[in-house]
Order: sequence, then structure tokens, then C-alpha cells
Amino acid sequence: MLSLLGCSLLVSSVGEMYLFGKHHDNRVWAALFLMIISAITGGLTDLSFHAVGYTWQIINCFLTASYSLTLRRVMDTAKQLTKSGNLNEFSMVLLNNTLSLPLGIFLVFVFNEIDYLSRTPLLRLPMFWLVITFSGVLGLGISFTSMWFLHQTGATTYSLVGSLNKIPLSIAGIFLFKVPTSVENSASIFFGLLAGVFFARAKIRERSS
Repeated sequence: MLSLLGCSLLVSSVGEMYLFGKHHDNRVWAALFLMIISAITGGLTDLSFHAVGYTWQIINCFLTASYSLTLRRVMDTAKQLTKSGNLNEFSMVLLNNTLSLPLGIFLVFVFNEIDYLSRTPLLRLPMFWLVITFSGVLGLGISFTSMWFLHQTGATTYSLVGSLNKIPLSIAGIFLFKVPTSVENSASIFFGLLAGVFFARAKIRERSS
């Protein structure tokens, strides 16, 4: 599954070129290429290939890229249509979560979650409410920071940084969960770190110019 992360990066980059006319520095393309190599080498350690699983992952890649590109388009359109010339992150988070409510309610009824909740003893545990409240606060924080980051940068940067954060997670997994290392895993982490260096240099050069 990891080998398909590059799909989202590629779709986001090409989408930005055609939708927003944005051209990327050669170092950004080099970082993108290295990130794809990192994903492929990490994906070589997959235990098996499952057509249904990879199909869902491909759909997820295109939907993720479409989501970031659409959000960026909405932000740019808001500058032209709103009196303030801007749509702040709080408004975006509110709209984003409000629009997801109908789908969430629909899925609750489809999977009969109400019946499950009425019978589960979890609702009587204070720790359950503490954990689920903390999870909601974290989710709100993730939504807000994602909106702010996308507003300040672009879909390609958003997708690339989102892929780069898998590197420290991989390193943490090796040490915390005693995951056995291999040449493929080590190569994946190395190329990912190298992609981060190229990308950082590209952004520093872009800012200075």
C-alpha cells in the first residue's frame, strides 16, 4: 500500500500545474521523485498483493489529491467572492465538518450504529468519554492545522509534507514496536529523508528569490 503514496503526490503536482498554472522548481520535482522511490522501496516489503486493497488505495490517492486541490480552489474563490477577501481557517473547518454531517448520519443508519450504541457498556465508562473527547479535540486540531497549512502553501506542498511525516513514524515504529529492519525499509527511510532535504532547499531558494 505504501508504494501508492506517490500517486497522490503526482496527481496533486499535475493538478496544480493545470488548475492554477503553478510551475515547480527542479528541486521540488527531484524531491517528488525521491519520495516516490521511497514509497516504492517501502512497498516492496508488503507481505502480499491484494487487488481489492490496492484498488481502494488508488481511489484513496485520487480522492486525497482531489480534496486538497478542491480546498485550494475554494480558498482562492473565496478571496474573490467574500467581502473580506478571505475565508479563514475556522470558517473552513466549520464548513468542512458541516458538509460531512449528512454522509456521517447516513452511514450511522446504514451500519446500524444506533442499535450498537444503545447496547454497548462503553457509554457508561468515564474513560471512554474522556478518550473520545480527546480524540475529537485532536481531530479538530488536525483539521485546523491542515486548513492553515494548505492556505499558506499549496496542494503539492501539502501532499509532500503529508508523505514526509511517514518517515519519523516509520523510525518510531522500528524502535517502539521492534519492527524488523531490512534493506528495503532502510532504503525507503533514506530516500524519504533525502526528499525532505531537496524539498527544504527548494523552498528556501524559492523564498529567497
